Amino acid sequence: MPYYGYGRSDKKDQPRVPITARLIADMITVAGANRLLTVDLHQGQIQGFFNIPVDELTAVHLLSSHFLQKRLENLVVVTDLGFAKRARTFAELMDAPLAIVEKRRIGNQDRTEVLNVIGDVRGKRAIIVDDEIDTAGTLIQIVNALEREGVTELYACATHAVLSQPAVERIDQSVLREVVVTDSIPIAPENRGRKIKVISIAPLIAEAIVRIHRGQSVGALFTSEVHFTQEMLLWDVDSQPDHATGPDRTPGDGENGRSGGQT
Repeated sequence: MPYYGYGRSDKKDQPRVPITARLIADMITVAGANRLLTVDLHQGQIQGFFNIPVDELTAVHLLSSHFLQKRLENLVVVTDLGFAKRARTFAELMDAPLAIVEKRRIGNQDRTEVLNVIGDVRGKRAIIVDDEIDTAGTLIQIVNALEREGVTELYACATHAVLSQPAVERIDQSVLREVVVTDSIPIAPENRGRKIKVISIAPLIAEAIVRIHRGQSVGALFTSEVHFTQEMLLWDVDSQPDHATGPDRTPGDGENGRSGGQT
């Protein structure tokens, strides 16, 4: 399950608010699942809602690899408090400082208010990192706040592209240079807009499935084999390679479970 729906309903922060993330966990378990493989949960504690093993992958290595290829200079990575831990990993991979955006949710509505930018961002290029983009309302508020703080160039990336209306329109009309997302949620080409770049997480999930079946470490993908994980960016949704083998690969490649084309 690349995208865990209702992940934002993970706590009771308002009266009469259900913890729907727990309900979905129970439904998956009752349906007969004995293990869950997912990518970038909204909050890590959602794993505790399950009575079965949960493997949470992260796309930050793939996303960072995309920006490393651009060789951008004078960078700062910007995120909110909820994604700060994984954004710290992103910042370390980019060899850039981390700035935090303080925001608060307004009542029980799907709206947020950006209050402050914590960190030195003036005169720098900024990459905004988050786990998902829904209506892009919060993203645009962060963009406006960073503009006021003197950021010279803006990029954004997220694992999950929900892209509810009017997200694509907001992104196209913003000063963002590029928004990079994964295909954890299918995105029709006509709904991508002119600034949205989609990269595939299929090789990452395939490699994790192979390792689970072989009894190998899944966590090693993000520790000792970080460079291998970053190389999975070779599978680019926009370029539409041969999904049977991946670009520059042959069916014989992939010893020790390293074939990007295994599913």
